[in-house]
Amino acid sequence: MLILAFDTATDRATSALVGDGEVLGERVSRASTLLEDVDALLRQAGAHAGDVEALAVGTGPGSFTGTRIGIAVARGLGLALDVPAAGVSTLDALALGAPGAVPVVDAKRREIFVLGPQALAPAELELAAGAVCVGDGAVRYRDVLESLGAEVPPDDDERHLPRARFHAQLARDFASAELLEPIYVRTPDAQASA
Repeated sequence: MLILAFDTATDRATSALVGDGEVLGERVSRASTLLEDVDALLRQAGAHAGDVEALAVGTGPGSFTGTRIGIAVARGLGLALDVPAAGVSTLDALALGAPGAVPVVDAKRREIFVLGPQALAPAELELAAGAVCVGDGAVRYRDVLESLGAEVPPDDDERHLPRARFHAQLARDFASAELLEPIYVRTPDAQASA
């Protein structure tokens, strides 16, 4: 099965093309260039959009805007290509890429998202001594987490990125992309005006 996977929930978007479990290509950029990245991945693999059989999409939690971009692209591609999609938690993908580590995504508002999923202040995270924390939230709140006894790998360590290859690996229950739902954890700041 040829799976196109991507996640735009953090400040660095990741995308991958995975065929029968083998990573055919992978890119890291920004949510705003996701469709360019998809095109480049297909060309690199010598594939065409019509060859894609399924989508694996990061559903957050993370940036509200980033998460919405990923879901919207997935819904559009799912409809245009007539392929099913599966949503995958950004936290779960981070955890798979760093076995035994605690995934931590920056939730803005001086908070982090952690497994549960839940949002909390970094100082409220309960950690075992020597726990390894990964993700953009771990990088941003390194000082706080290290004061709690955690270890945070160097900022450029690839374990901080929820690589799309792991989304493809975790994808289950493929269905219509229209059914994809974001994992927000809390309500967005922006509200519809009456």
